[in-house]
Amino acid sequence: LGEHPWDGEPTRVARSLVRVADAFGGSAAMRRALPWGDEKPLAVHRSRLALAQAAGVVLVDGLTRLGVSAPEHV
Repeated sequence: LGEHPWDGEPTRVARSLVRVADAFGGSAAMRRALPWGDEKPLAVHRSRLALAQAAGVVLVDGLTRLGVSAPEHV
């Protein structure tokens, strides 16, 4: 891992990760990212999936910087 503004500040990293997790968990994550039943995939589904993937990348990166293993999926 290269230089990053968070390097050397584990408390700040942890707080940032909590904010990301709270924001994601309280918004788009509470809605279906995938179509239900015979519903056709729409742009909103693709957007929610992209948001979930982006949040996952941020959380995995932050946990890695803290030396914490992240699960492969939740």
